[in-house]
Amino acid sequence: MSSVSAKVSEYEPVTRWAKVPHGISFGAGANSVAVDSDDRIIIFNRGTDPVAIFDRDGNFLDSWGHGEFVNPHGITIGPNGDLYLIDDIGHFVQRRSPDGKVLLTLGTPRQAAEPQSGKPFNRPTHVAVSANGEIFVTDGYGNSRIHHFAEDGKLLGGWGMPGTEPGQFSLPHNVCWTSKGTLAVCDRENHRVQFFHPDGSFAGQWHFHRPVAIATRPDLNPYIYLVELGPDGIQRGVPNIGLKVRIVDEDGQVLQTFGDGTLGPGPRQFIAPHGIAVDSAGDVYIAEVSASSLKAHDGITSLGETVSLRKWRVVT
Repeated sequence: MSSVSAKVSEYEPVTRWAKVPHGISFGAGANSVAVDSDDRIIIFNRGTDPVAIFDRDGNFLDSWGHGEFVNPHGITIGPNGDLYLIDDIGHFVQRRSPDGKVLLTLGTPRQAAEPQSGKPFNRPTHVAVSANGEIFVTDGYGNSRIHHFAEDGKLLGGWGMPGTEPGQFSLPHNVCWTSKGTLAVCDRENHRVQFFHPDGSFAGQWHFHRPVAIATRPDLNPYIYLVELGPDGIQRGVPNIGLKVRIVDEDGQVLQTFGDGTLGPGPRQFIAPHGIAVDSAGDVYIAEVSASSLKAHDGITSLGETVSLRKWRVVT
């Protein structure tokens, strides 16, 4: 761990945080997580109840979206409280009211653009929304691009192509606004976070191990919270490579790290982190695609409900 600033909190895991009612399952995983202005924790998942809502203490509040999504992937809360939901295999992005009413659909559901064509969408991954309602979509698994839309859904432009140079991508997976007004993009398979001005001009980059998800909480601090995915292939399971949460200042200095960097279901471990969010107290929530990862990489198919939603709370 890097030396820790005195101003940055220590964290501890909260075991068995979410009180998931009998009959509700996250299935392949709690794919993404967001926190609204009332500190409701909203889980976009691939289970029985695609949008599942909890309070900070883990009490179940509500759910909706049954049968309305192909493969939930990402969730973002816009400035006015609307939800932006990204279905990667469905190839669409939807803006919905907090109670689930569809307000806008970007893309044609179940219709993919040509792979790596730069046209929306081929397996989009995440969304960031500006203060004036403009929409920036990372796209994603089948493209290597950021699409820029007006609030009403008109395509304004975009940038990015496959590659390793600045402004190029190898799986742009998550995106958020920083306190400096730049877009931070998890360029996952290039092992870096890239930063851009809203017009798409390059503003810098930081190296991390497979950064998979990123969030900020500007009402609390100027920091960036990001989570690193573990190694794949022959390196899978090697300790101390990824599988950690980093809290980073505006200059890229790591101020705090938690997670012990090992693969597993233990309270200080991760299996397949995929989404991250922060509440008003600074507590951190991590969603994981645990079951699908264990099945794909380890051939484990006879699983009960695997650990796929974690909370780490501030202790100092």
